[in-house]
Amino acid sequence: MKHQIKKLPASQIEIEVEIPSEDLDKFLEKAFAHFNEHLKVDGFRQGNIPKNIVEEKVGKENILAEAADLAVKDAYAKIIKENNLEPITAPDVQVLKLAKGNPFIFKIKVNLLPEIGLGDYNKIASQVKKNKISVSEEEINNSLEYIRKSRSKFSQLDRPAQEKDFIEIEYESSQLGSEKMKDQFILGEGGFMPGFEQKIVGMKTGEEKEFSVAFPQNAQRKDLAGKEVSFKTKMLGVKKVEIPEANDDFVKSLGKFESLSALRDNLKEGITMEKEEQERENRRKEILEKIVEKSKIDIPQSLIDSEKENLLKNFKNRISQNHKISFEEYLASVKQDEKTILESFVKEAEKKIKNYLILKEIGKRENILISEEEIEKEVNKNIKNYSKEVLEKIDINEFKEYIKGVIYNEKIFQLLENLLKP
Repeated sequence: MKHQIKKLPASQIEIEVEIPSEDLDKFLEKAFAHFNEHLKVDGFRQGNIPKNIVEEKVGKENILAEAADLAVKDAYAKIIKENNLEPITAPDVQVLKLAKGNPFIFKIKVNLLPEIGLGDYNKIASQVKKNKISVSEEEINNSLEYIRKSRSKFSQLDRPAQEKDFIEIEYESSQLGSEKMKDQFILGEGGFMPGFEQKIVGMKTGEEKEFSVAFPQNAQRKDLAGKEVSFKTKMLGVKKVEIPEANDDFVKSLGKFESLSALRDNLKEGITMEKEEQERENRRKEILEKIVEKSKIDIPQSLIDSEKENLLKNFKNRISQNHKISFEEYLASVKQDEKTILESFVKEAEKKIKNYLILKEIGKRENILISEEEIEKEVNKNIKNYSKEVLEKIDINEFKEYIKGVIYNEKIFQLLENLLKP
């Protein structure tokens, strides 16, 4: 086999390959054996069908095509290994000459992992500062208030709804393209758009009401920003809320703590852990952004296009799950087309690809390795959180690759965090 590699722009290469006719003959034999093994012909056992009958049933051109496919896969794998190439897309094969008794000549185009002019990541990481974590009394009080409200007692009221009552409503709006939806909350604390909750003060159980409120200027629905949106609302229930007093007796009823002071200490510890986790994520984001900023990467367009498609797919799923409408209905409501939405993901796609490539390059330079034991341990730890139904839908090999990536990135960030300023 002879081959020649030619570099193309944007981290793409072209490989021209010539396989001698005698080598192609070997792949023809393998192709024939493949069809012989799987072909069913009356009067013959599979695998023992005469060659002329196999050719008649399958077709000589199909056997030759199968042989060519086997030859391409074999040659491609050898060339990639021998030249230490790192493809990031599937190969694009162009057959130049294919005939029995002649050399098989073809070209392969493939995108490689682009060359990365990596910034001084050790220096960059060492210059990022660790922020000190503190928890205020207000934060502890807010958490305590949440617990108190979660243990509230409710009693039905036979009067119009007032602020601080617990209510349940049903509502819909044709302008939002939504079906009837239900919600329940403490009136005045529901977090609806400004003006909505004031409109339902005074409604009795079973009462229906139509009204309009101005859509927020900063809302995601730009086509409705600042416009009047009509709602049909029905009051399903009005209840009195009794929130327990924060004292030792209340805390003991929770079954975990002996005193209010012990609960407050526990809340402080929990908030501290949450803040430390958030601070860790913020630090890692800052480190990575600064390394990317100081690095040079020529991203292949095919990678950007592929990532844009992935982002669009995820976006469609969110629309379906969160808004309960089809993507076509969403496009109509925002007066945009799919192409416009797709192109809106360009910057996000580039950012995700750059982050991925930078981390991969650092891991390669630092010789980050992951053992099978590490992967198995993390996989077993994670699958404990999944139901049997969810596990049946999971591709275990894909899940292992995902876990491997998580471990890989974690090791890189830990390495960089060891360089942080105190």
